[in-house]
Amino acid sequence: MLQPPPAKPQSTRLAILIPFGIVTLIWGSTWLVIRDQLGVVPPSWSVTYRFLVAGLCMVGYALWKRDSFRLGARGLAFAAVLGIAQFAMNFNFVYRAEQHVTSGLVSVVFALLLVPNAVLARIFLGQKLGRQLVIGASIAMAGIVLLFVNEARIDPHGPGQVLMGIGFTLCAILAASTANVMQATPTAARYPMGSLLAVAMLTGAAIDALYALATVGPPVIEMRGAYWLGILYLGVFASALAFPLYFGVLRTIGPAKAAYSSVIVPVIAMLLSTIFEGYRWSGLAVAGALLAAAGLVIALRARRPVR
Repeated sequence: MLQPPPAKPQSTRLAILIPFGIVTLIWGSTWLVIRDQLGVVPPSWSVTYRFLVAGLCMVGYALWKRDSFRLGARGLAFAAVLGIAQFAMNFNFVYRAEQHVTSGLVSVVFALLLVPNAVLARIFLGQKLGRQLVIGASIAMAGIVLLFVNEARIDPHGPGQVLMGIGFTLCAILAASTANVMQATPTAARYPMGSLLAVAMLTGAAIDALYALATVGPPVIEMRGAYWLGILYLGVFASALAFPLYFGVLRTIGPAKAAYSSVIVPVIAMLLSTIFEGYRWSGLAVAGALLAAAGLVIALRARRPVR
């Protein structure tokens, strides 16, 4: 009797690949925009403005979808913790990291998100990693190491600034990974995505504002048009559009495979840096990018990423 063909892995279906690709392309461009935000406005206020815009957009989306905002005490608490981890701690650390090192180096280090996502999913969700995913991750991480070595060698800020920037980035990774695993829990699935993220983003914006008031004082406004266009891009496209798509993918294929967006993002960031910042590719950078892409393909084609 003929055996039916093996099921196609969910991560290679268009319903996953299309949003995965959109999110990766958008987030690959955000590093340049964030870099332009640094200067007149303290990072905490820039993060506040971004997620105030994003939260209001998510409220509109939730109302359009007729998502209920009656989340209950447990749902509100869950959204608050999600907002603090993802939209307050994560991004405050990222913006501060870019004050010390190049955006390319921050994006490269952030690719390590794959590791805590996989480990925390194993601890809290009981997801045992499949062999193909581990192989793909190992290949991709080898590529990230090459990219990291290349960026560290050419970074103009010196070793002390590089270490500080990397430290802030690692703190951001842990916060983001916590939020990622939260989104993969049965608790998150009980609530509508739109209203849950609206509350989380507005909570994050409120925490960002309180932190900014306590550390740098009253709001600072920059009248430069490019700054506010950047806020709109980061708030609407990189947050209100990208996070629902990303979390939808994450709930389907799991935190470990979803984190592969962070592996390919630095390659896109470097390609854009080549166009807009005159970034020059070395042999290490080319080899790292190719390994990262190869590892991504292998991992996404795993039929049983978790068991």
